[in-house]
Amino acid sequence: MDQASAPITLTPRDFKSAIKPVWCPGCGDFSVLNAMTKALAFLGLARQDVALISGIGCSSRIAAYTSVFGFHGVHGRALALASGLKAARPDLTVLVAGGDGDGLSIGGNHFIHACRRNMDLTYIIMDNEVYGMTKGQASPTTAPDWTDSKLTPRGTGIRPFQPAGLALTAGASFIARGFTGDPNGLAKILVAAIQHKGFSFVQALSPCPTFRPEQMQWKKHVTAFEEETSSDPVEAAQRIQADDGMSSGIIYRNEYPVFQPGAGVDHGMGSIESEFTI
Repeated sequence: MDQASAPITLTPRDFKSAIKPVWCPGCGDFSVLNAMTKALAFLGLARQDVALISGIGCSSRIAAYTSVFGFHGVHGRALALASGLKAARPDLTVLVAGGDGDGLSIGGNHFIHACRRNMDLTYIIMDNEVYGMTKGQASPTTAPDWTDSKLTPRGTGIRPFQPAGLALTAGASFIARGFTGDPNGLAKILVAAIQHKGFSFVQALSPCPTFRPEQMQWKKHVTAFEEETSSDPVEAAQRIQADDGMSSGIIYRNEYPVFQPGAGVDHGMGSIESEFTI
């Protein structure tokens, strides 16, 4: 193979755009960006073969900070957009990113149906248990006794979602939890998630230093799951329920039929244009 035709090896830096992140100093989302670009470089993917779809919120800015195809969608609709893209372009590696509010509140219905549909997507929720961009309201993963929000000064009094448990119940075929304080470990999880054929859900514990400064202590509490990854949903459910939400690793992985509407159909522009030929 001559030098001109040799494949180009990309580094994590090559997957970052020239736009500098505007996240607060210390935000865990920086580590998600670094882990994501490390994973893409490790997998040897070409930038034109990857698309990153995001919703609304601090975390969803991530699409602009990468050099792959990106689309910054509307609140809660990232999975719907990504599903449409994957249906039209099954050849693309499609990543989806958002926050706990974007994905589990207004986007909650899209989330559970994306899990059960099992399209070949990788969904990363950057979970800081708060609405950061809109100044610190409680989110679907906020503990009921958190009182530092002006909207809920006595706490929410509502039990939070357990994202991994919700994904398992809804039918996701790959479920993992990572921590931004361990970016290399998170990158390894993302590599496995992207390689998995089916819907991969990764909950990334991502501290918010501005509205949840106490989360900066998470690094003292996050540990790796002691058990091996399970392919048994009952075992996985028991692990999730017995855990305090601070364990990281791949919780569940199984092989289910991947839903790909229109598989085998030519979706190229030539085929589309021919439909309009008189």
